[in-house]
Order: sequence, then structure tokens, then C-alpha cells
Amino acid sequence: MLAGLVAAPPLASQAWRELGPAPISGVEFTGRAAAIATSAKRANRYYAGAASGGVWESTNGGRSWTARGDELPILSIGALAVDPDDDRILYAGSGEANGAYHSLYGLGLYKSTDRGRTWQVLGADLFAGRAFSRIVVSPHDSNDVWVAVARAGGTFGTVEGARGHPKRKGAVGVFRSRDGGLTWDRVRGGLRNVMASDVQLDPVDPDRIWVAHGDPFGRNPNGIYLSTDGGRRFAKAGLEINPQLLGRIMLAIAPSDPDRVYALIMNRTNRDKPYGFSPGGASTLAIIRSDDGGDTATTFFPGNFQGGQGNYNAAIVVHPTDPDVFFVGGVQMLRSTDGGETYADVTPPHVDVHGLVFDARGRLVAATDGGIYVSPDLGDTWFARNDGLGTVQFYAGASLHPSDATFLLAGTQDNGTNLRVGAGPRAWRHVFGGDGGYTAVDQADPDVFFVEFQGTGNLFRTTDGGATFNQSANGIDPNDRNCFLPPLVVDPGDPRRLLYATQRIYESTDGGLTWRPISGDLTGGPPFSVRSLVIAPSNPNLVHALTNDGRLLTSRDRGATWSLGLQSLGGWPRVTRQIAVDPRNHAFAYVADMRFGGGKVWQTKNAGRSWQSIGKGLPDVPVNTVGVHRAGSRRFILAGTDAGVFLSRNGGATWETYGDGLPNVPVQDLIVDPDHQRVVVTTLGRGVWWTALPKAAADAPTTLPLKAAGR
Repeated sequence: MLAGLVAAPPLASQAWRELGPAPISGVEFTGRAAAIATSAKRANRYYAGAASGGVWESTNGGRSWTARGDELPILSIGALAVDPDDDRILYAGSGEANGAYHSLYGLGLYKSTDRGRTWQVLGADLFAGRAFSRIVVSPHDSNDVWVAVARAGGTFGTVEGARGHPKRKGAVGVFRSRDGGLTWDRVRGGLRNVMASDVQLDPVDPDRIWVAHGDPFGRNPNGIYLSTDGGRRFAKAGLEINPQLLGRIMLAIAPSDPDRVYALIMNRTNRDKPYGFSPGGASTLAIIRSDDGGDTATTFFPGNFQGGQGNYNAAIVVHPTDPDVFFVGGVQMLRSTDGGETYADVTPPHVDVHGLVFDARGRLVAATDGGIYVSPDLGDTWFARNDGLGTVQFYAGASLHPSDATFLLAGTQDNGTNLRVGAGPRAWRHVFGGDGGYTAVDQADPDVFFVEFQGTGNLFRTTDGGATFNQSANGIDPNDRNCFLPPLVVDPGDPRRLLYATQRIYESTDGGLTWRPISGDLTGGPPFSVRSLVIAPSNPNLVHALTNDGRLLTSRDRGATWSLGLQSLGGWPRVTRQIAVDPRNHAFAYVADMRFGGGKVWQTKNAGRSWQSIGKGLPDVPVNTVGVHRAGSRRFILAGTDAGVFLSRNGGATWETYGDGLPNVPVQDLIVDPDHQRVVVTTLGRGVWWTALPKAAADAPTTLPLKAAGR
């Protein structure tokens, strides 16, 4: 359905323009790189796989980057591989197997034979809705390709990152192609339909294949498997670890001595309740070394360098010429120069390591939550290589300012809250740490604004443009539940009135100095919380809230009492901006249904007393955010999806793609900015973009493009 060459669409007059960051100035961070691959022949040719920002190429050792394949069906990348014999051939596995809510589903395996200029989508029906842990091209036969397949990310049921994709629970494990990816067989012969966290091929003996079944939540088949007959039969290798403890497992073979094999093993992740704060327990269990191809092994305990999130960040690589030198990555990164007996901390400038590789010159390259880092001296020094790599993952909750078109404040995944004041991709500065969430700005004074980091009550206010901050949590119970980054909204008619959401709603009437709860629990009970909140611009009494157990509620008395409007709406457990109210007529509001197969966009014409789906004309993709623009007497509805932005000019009867040039990346937030006649979107993996708002004059809707088909 998706197979065939994919060509980039031409730009139209309604073009999207990128605002960055690429990278964040000062700290030099960019978004999460889930995978890294290098050419075996050209030392400066790198490929980075952004977690949800696509494939990028560098021809100068990471000093600059070019996006390759923005038109592909989805840009969540979990694994990369370059053909060792022909570095024009590149494979990219869509779908990230790193076990987080924002580790999203894939839509097949991508293959390029011209270094990413054009692509073919392979195995779309076979792999859609799941994720790739590893891709390996055989050094003995370029047509022999092996992949390890897992579920998309999450905690409960491990599939929240699939966003309800109909094939999210399809087959996982190890698959093999003997024709360069055109056709595939699931590898059985002792392997199981259990998530595969790694596969490695012996660089000398084509009959020896290593596989790790590493379901991070723990399954009885978890373990390390070896085939000595070319993959016909697999058996557990003689590496003794209690299978009841095993979670994710990563493997590495020493290139200079294939009998030397290392395994990084994590404790299994606690299977959390649905939509809990985060999984836990995935600490470092052990590192295993075998010197005789798996017959015997030595176990080492380097300490827990992964915190509780080994399901999320885990990597291992062996030096190309010295089998005693290897590196393991998690929250921190460790180096051993004596085969695992001792370790030194060589963590790059940004923590959370997802991939490690050596380039053809022997430099160590790390893929982290802050982008790409290169070390010429085995980790003693590191250099950021993120210039032009525009892959920042933004959460919902960005803020603009009416008097300054360059002002943009927004929170990011693991790169804090960042402020843009000025032009260019580097016009961003880091103003607050952690995971950055919802923001709010005083519309009369842009030096006064709010930021937050993850958790309840971690809300801060500045009055000097971000030079200093004071906590704004007086009256908020820190034991309240949260959606990781609680929503915060300002009354459009009264900047001193703010609402903040846990499982209940808090109100401040003094600009955030003090808070008081004004509602009871709006959810169906623990562990759920409110993830989206809005005050009607034309009626401050009207408030809508959406919980992460899918309940849409409305208050018509400023939050004192609430009525239930819809249930089971789609969405991820974390913060969203799924609700928008017509700025002139509070009776009209819209809510996004953030899943496959849902209602897409719901509308009320009576202030939330009843709701109807108006998303029938949209492709079957999750709709993450909505906005409403009024021009003259006309009402335009904008929907930010996993496949770009769509526009309806007629109340949802028909929809069209809005604008050209926006990569196929999840749109996380959408802000209608009438003061500057633009719409601004933040994305989960490609930074911030803007284009002009639709005009009042009627334009004929275009035909729905094929780029969104096949999902």
C-alpha cells in the first residue's frame, strides 16, 4: 500500500517556514536522536535517526546536517543501517522501540539506494504500528537484511506510542529478508513472538547470528539466543542470568575478535498502571562478557547507570580494534578498557544515550536526548554536532506575544523550556531545565511569564524575562496526580486569573502568587489526571477540560461544577492542547481525537451540551490539536495531525491539507495568531513552524493528498 518511490512535493504559495531551534543556542542541544549510523568507507559520512524527526545526513562528520526524506509516511525513526559494501544504500526503520510515550509507531521499513535522496517504503503492511530496535545488513551478502521488531512505546500494555494503530499488536521478534528488503520472513526455529531488542551478525562467520529477546516488561522467553547454522535454529546461549529478572537486552560483538561478545542487560520494567507518571525499575542488571562465542561467560555489575529507565536508554559498542575496550550508555555513559573489570564515567554533555557507533576514522559517535556528540579520544572529550539538526520535540503549551512576532516560549522533551526572541534557527535560548511543559505569558508585559517542569506544583514565574524565577505553587497540593506536565491557562480577559490542572482544577486570581482548588476530581479515579484545559475567550465562565482517561467535561460557572460531555477520547497520557473554542462565539468548540479510528475532530454548537464528529473527511491518522480562526464572518477549523495540518472552511464537511513544506511529523500544538496573521505549530520532532492564516475570501478546497494515505 505504501511501497514505491516517494518523491518530495513541490512548494506552494502557502508555504510553511521553519523557526528552529537548530540547535538551542548556548547549550547546543537539539532533539532526541534514537539512532546513529556511519559509513564504513567515508569517515565523515554520518546518518542520524531522530526519534520523530526523520533521517538526516552529514558529509562532514556532523558539522552540518541535511534532512533526507521529509515526505516519508512518518518520521519516527528507531534504527538505521548502512550497507557495509555500498554506503549509497541506507535502511531506516520507522517506529522507535525506546519504550517512552513519545516513542511512536512506524509505517514500514524505508530503503534508499542514493544516500537518502529518494526512498522506497518496504514491509508497510507487515511492520506498520510497531517499531524497529535494530537493522543489520550482512557483511557477507548485501541482500541479507535482519531486523529486530518491538512494540511502540508506553508503559501499560507497551503500546501507547502506537496511538491505537490497528496493527499495533501484530507480530514482533526477528525478521529476515534475502532480497534487500522486498520480501520478509519471520525467523522462528527457537525464537518467539516476543519483542526483539537486538540482532547481531558475526562479521567473520555467516552462520553465527545473535538475537536478544528483550521485552522490557519481562517475558519468560527473554534471553540471549545464538544460531550456528545461518539462522535455521536458535537456542539460548550459555549465559547464565535468571530469566525472571530480564528486561531489555543489548548486544555487541567485538569486530576484531568475534568470539568476544558483550551483553548489556536491564532489570525488567515494572508494569505500571495505565497512564501512570512513568515506568520504573528498569535499572542496570548486569554486563555479560563471553570470550568463547557464548560457551561460557563472566558477569559484571558496573552499578546502575540507567536510573530506572533502561527500557528507554540503552546502548553498547565495542572498539573496532581492541576487544577489551567497550562503552555502555544509559542515563550516564561508561567506558571499560579491561573487558568489564573496571569502568570510568565518560557521559557526553547531554545525558540519556540511545545509540553508539564508531566512524571509519575511529571517532566515537553518540546519539542522545540532546542530539549527536562526537569524541575523538574515546570519551575523554566531546563535541556537540547539532548545527542545523532541527529535531527538537516540543510538548503542547507554547505561548506567543501580541506585540512581538519574534517572541515564542515553549517546553520540550528533556531540553527544558526555551525562549525565541529574534530571527534565525539559533535565536533560541534555554531559560529553564527538565522536561519543559505548559507556558503562559502576560499579554501586557512579555518579561512576565510562567514555565514548568515535570510533576505537580513545579510551576515557576519570572518578572525579568527569564533571568530569575520564583516558584508559583502556593496552595497546590504536591501529592495531586498529574499528566507529567500539568496544563496551565490564562483567562484571555483577565491576566491575573489562571487555571492549573492536576486531577482537579486550581485557580489563581492574583497572577499566580496563590492558588486554591475549585473543583473535585474530574477523572474516573487514580491514576488519571487532566491533560488539556481551555477558557473560552469570549466567556470566562466557560471552561472545558479533558482527562487522560478520555473524559471531556465542561463547566459553565468558572470551574465550580462540571458536566460530562464525551468519554473514551483518544490521546496520550501526557499534556495536550486538544480543545479550542471559537474566539467570538463561545458556543462553538472543538476537540481533537488523538488516535487511529476515532472521531478525529468533535464539535459542539451549544457550549458542550452535545458533541458531534466532523472529522469524516480527514485521513485515518491521530489528530493531536485543533485551532479556530475567524476572518470576517467565516470560521476556519485547523487540525494538527500526525501527517501535518488540515483545514476545513465549511464546518468540517470537507478538509484539505493546509500549506506545503511541513515535514510529515506529528503536530503537537497549534496556535492561531491573529495579531500577526499566522498560525504557529510546534512539532514532536521538527521544532516550530509557521504559515499565514487563511483569508476570508473563499478558495476552492483541494483534493486530499496521497501523502496521508495508507495509515
